[in-house]
Amino acid sequence: MFLKIVSGLQGCTPRILSSDRIQINVVHKRRNISPLTRPTSTTDFYSQYKGRTRNIMAQSIQITAASAPANEEQDFPSLVTASWLKDNFSSCKILCAAWYLPIQNKDALKEYCEERIPGAQFFDLDGIADKTTDLPHMLPSETQFSAAADTLGITNDDILIIYDHLGLFSAPRAWWTWHVFGHKKVAVLDGGFPAWKAVGGDVDTSASGTDEDGKKKILAPTQAAQSSSLPPASLNYKSKLLTQEVRSYKQVLNNISANDKKEVVVDARPAPRWRGEAPEPRPGLALGHIPGSYNIPWDSVQSGGILKPVSELHELFKANGLDLKGGKKPQAVFSCGSGTTACILALAAKQIDKDAEVAIYDGSWSEWGALPDVPIDTAISLK
Repeated sequence: MFLKIVSGLQGCTPRILSSDRIQINVVHKRRNISPLTRPTSTTDFYSQYKGRTRNIMAQSIQITAASAPANEEQDFPSLVTASWLKDNFSSCKILCAAWYLPIQNKDALKEYCEERIPGAQFFDLDGIADKTTDLPHMLPSETQFSAAADTLGITNDDILIIYDHLGLFSAPRAWWTWHVFGHKKVAVLDGGFPAWKAVGGDVDTSASGTDEDGKKKILAPTQAAQSSSLPPASLNYKSKLLTQEVRSYKQVLNNISANDKKEVVVDARPAPRWRGEAPEPRPGLALGHIPGSYNIPWDSVQSGGILKPVSELHELFKANGLDLKGGKKPQAVFSCGSGTTACILALAAKQIDKDAEVAIYDGSWSEWGALPDVPIDTAISLK
């Protein structure tokens, strides 16, 4: 049985919604919800949110009727609301994974140093990455990741909540990184820093990283991951890469070349870039998309930096070749420009079906668009 609690009226008035659901209206009373409750997303983002604080106080969450889940790790949500974080703050460790495209002309580290959720540490997506390739922020090795986790003071059992400054942009990439290295209890803060402010969450504006020593301390996890010296004899954090959830260009190429395709490729880039009608933000890349791929732009799954309701997400995915509630659920491979916004779609897919089989093409268009001998489709070739 599931209970759906909605901010609204004083007191509680149950109403049967179906054979397995009850709706209860609650307001002005904070609930001490267990960290293991399973919130859903509340209901455009980039064009609508431009630095304005949004009123998203009314939020929906779903919790299991049982007092505790049978399996805490399996039942831990991948998405939580700002209200949930306020109620469970002391149980969580928080990471700011703010990141921007170069063309956005923003400094994520500077923003973090100016204001942040209290206790949040900075997770450097570009730095805690594989530096042996010229592709941006590719997954690090298990050893590199464990070294960064140890420096952050994070253990395998910790509850991690990850946010960014735009609402829902780069945090899902950090969420997927932790998830794909085996962390069980990690979630994205729906709506990010703007949502936290909107519900009256505390903000730390104390001086941080104002000098070189301060910046070195903040970026110590990055330095640990990139250290040229041998790693410690014993790493406390145990990383194990879930290889089945990562795709290389060769795997993608083999799939699209097969007569019986086992996987559906979905591209999160804006539609004009997918069609090959708009330039790529990174110079030197071909225009177009992986043949046979579908296009679900990353901003189409959210509204105001908040992930759209599951019913809307399901219909959107279904209309683009990915029915995650059908009888035969396909394996989804998400791609984008550099493996970042693809993770937004992966997060959305997990709200539709928490057991959905999803993978990220880590190199994405930064790799595919630079390869000389791979097939590419454009809007012209589709006519």
